[in-house]
Amino acid sequence: MIYLVTGGSGFIGSHLVENLLKDGHYVINVDNFDDFYDYRIKIRNTLESTGTTTPITFSSRASDIENVISATASQNYRLYYQDIRDKLGLAEIFDKHRPDFIIHLAALAGVRPSIERPLDYEDVNIRGTMNVWELCKEFSIKKFICASSSSVYGNNEKIPFSENDAVDWPISPYAATKRCGEILGHVYHHLYGIDMIHLRFFTVYGPRQRPDLAIHKFTELISASQEIPFYGDGTTSRDYTFIDDIVDGIVRAVHYLQEHDQVYEIINLGENEMVELEQMVSTIEEQLHKKSLRRMLPAQPGDVSQTHADIDKAKSLLGYQPATDFQNGIKKFVEWFLRK
Repeated sequence: MIYLVTGGSGFIGSHLVENLLKDGHYVINVDNFDDFYDYRIKIRNTLESTGTTTPITFSSRASDIENVISATASQNYRLYYQDIRDKLGLAEIFDKHRPDFIIHLAALAGVRPSIERPLDYEDVNIRGTMNVWELCKEFSIKKFICASSSSVYGNNEKIPFSENDAVDWPISPYAATKRCGEILGHVYHHLYGIDMIHLRFFTVYGPRQRPDLAIHKFTELISASQEIPFYGDGTTSRDYTFIDDIVDGIVRAVHYLQEHDQVYEIINLGENEMVELEQMVSTIEEQLHKKSLRRMLPAQPGDVSQTHADIDKAKSLLGYQPATDFQNGIKKFVEWFLRK
C-alpha cells in the first residue's frame, strides 16, 4: 500500500508515519512546515519518525527543509514541502506516486489562534481539504481518513460526548472548520464513492507534542521556575488522550476501511477519562518534583468547559482500547521532555 499522509511532520503525523514505516509501508509525507511554531521542531520530528541519524546543522529555512528532504529520502519514504492550498502542486505528487490511501492530518490548529485568524483557518482547513478530496476524485482514490476534533462538540452539556450528539453550535472558528470538513466529506463520499472516516481526536498529548499546547507549555514553564497561565478556577476538564492510543486508533481505522466498502463514519478517539486543569498541573508537578507558580487569569473565549469522549463506537467498530492512563502518560511525556 502507498499511503499519503498530509501533515506527516507534525506531532500526530510524525508518530503515525513512524508506525507505518515500521510496518513496511510506503509513505508519502506532504507537509508545508508552517510557521505556526518553529519549523525546526517539525524537522526534528521528521528525522525521528524516519529513524534518520544524519545531523542537520540549522542555517536557513529553505536550506534546512531541503536538507531534511534529502536526508530522509529512501525506498519507502518521500517528503514533499507542499501546501495543501496549492492544488496544482499537490496534483503533481498524486500523479507521480498514485497513492492508494489518504490520511489527512494537515490543518491550522488551535482554538484561540483561530479567533484571531478566522479567514486563514477557513482557507487551510476547508479549501485545502477540498483540494485533497478533489484530487481523490480525479485520481480515483477511494480510501480516506480525516482528522476532526472534539472541539466540534462546543459546550455540550451531555456527558460523555457521543457521535450522535448535535454539533451545530461550535464556539470557535477552528471548531467550525472541523465540522464543515465532516459535512463536506459526506458530499464527496455520496457523490464519488470515497470511503471515509472522520476521527474526532480528544486533546492529544505525549512526546513531540506542540510547544504551544498546555501540557508541554506548563511542563516547560514549571521546569524553568516561571509562571504558568492558569485560566479560570481550575475546574475545566479535558479527556486527555496519549499519542500511542491515538495512533493505534488511526491504524485500526485504516484497517477497517481496507476491509469494508461504502463507509462514511465519524468516530471519537479519546481516553474516556476526564482530568481537571488543577489535576493536570499537579500531575506535572509530581513528575517534575517541583511546584508551579501560577498567574491567575479569567477563562478564555472559545475554550470549552469540558470534554469527555464516549468511545463505545470506536471499541465496537475498530476494536479500539486506550491503554495509557493520564498518570503514566504524563510520566512518559516528562521523561521525553527532560531528555530532548
